[in-house]
Amino acid sequence: MTAELLHIVTNDDIPAARRALGRALIWGSAALLLGIAAAQALDRAGTLDLGFANWRPTLYAYVLWSVCLCWGQVLVRGEQGKRVLFVLPAVLFVLSLAILPLVFGLGIAFSDWNLSSPDGRQFNGLDNIRQMWGDPFYWNALGNMGWYLLAILPEYAIAFGLALILNSRIRARKFWRVAFLLPLMLSPVAVSWMIGKSMLENRFGPIARLMRWLGWDNPSFFESAWTARAMIMAMDAWTFIPFMMIMILAGLQAIPRDLQEAARVDGASGWRGFWEITFPLMLPVSVTAILIRVIFKLKLADIIITVTSGGPGGATDSVTSFIFREYRDRSNVGYGTMLAMTYLVAIVIGMTILMKLADRWTRPRP
Repeated sequence: MTAELLHIVTNDDIPAARRALGRALIWGSAALLLGIAAAQALDRAGTLDLGFANWRPTLYAYVLWSVCLCWGQVLVRGEQGKRVLFVLPAVLFVLSLAILPLVFGLGIAFSDWNLSSPDGRQFNGLDNIRQMWGDPFYWNALGNMGWYLLAILPEYAIAFGLALILNSRIRARKFWRVAFLLPLMLSPVAVSWMIGKSMLENRFGPIARLMRWLGWDNPSFFESAWTARAMIMAMDAWTFIPFMMIMILAGLQAIPRDLQEAARVDGASGWRGFWEITFPLMLPVSVTAILIRVIFKLKLADIIITVTSGGPGGATDSVTSFIFREYRDRSNVGYGTMLAMTYLVAIVIGMTILMKLADRWTRPRP
């Protein structure tokens, strides 16, 4: 017992000199980081000429501050500081790769920065917000996202039906499970070329030839707005329905078969047993699968960029593909970043509301 206590340093056992050293490490490294960052900012703004070639000194100072912060926690707080070390590196990692880039991106969003302009980045206040508010192509992309999100409902129904089939006692059940998962293993870009650029090609594609044989004189799947949008939805659904299916299948396998057998003994039909037993028990899994699918759907871009580039006339544009083309085609970094920041805020607010509603729907009722 005494040997075990030798490894535990409580707050009462920490010498004052050790606490002072820990605080000096934390605050000294923080002051060094702030000083170097401020000096580099003044150098970049042209106020001072300190000869900094890049932001590496600030990066090195940040790494030093992170190490001193972790070390200082142990020196100041003892055993409690060691527990903090389990979480602190992850917090610093998120701060480095998520929070700081967002802050930097926020500064870019309120600037006029076109890579083709020799003037570089110029602060322009709220001009990007005004441009976004009056941009019909951006609002068109938002409207398209509404249609893409509505497509999740039939995707969920198809995924649930496939999961029910694969959960039943059918022949070669393991083979069919692997076969239905194959689209999930393919890259959306590969699906775009394999289906959108090859099979749906209006001259020599096999699906186009089949449509001609069935009587469609000039099969063109990407000329009209609704047809092109439907083809994008179909390719995206073919890629991601297996993801929802495997989640629902895992939930179905977790339901005890005794419940279903008891319902049959009580005279419940298969349809009534599904609605009164299977579907209510599957509601938490279903909501989780739909929420994850919503997140993936909000990032829909690669199929659109590869197959239609947002056409015809912006009919297939998603917000993500529109932002991508704002960067790639127009080199408009400032306006594109404002669009991305606005979309991020909308996603965070929307997903928070959806998760609150999902928690209320899946909460057991007394």
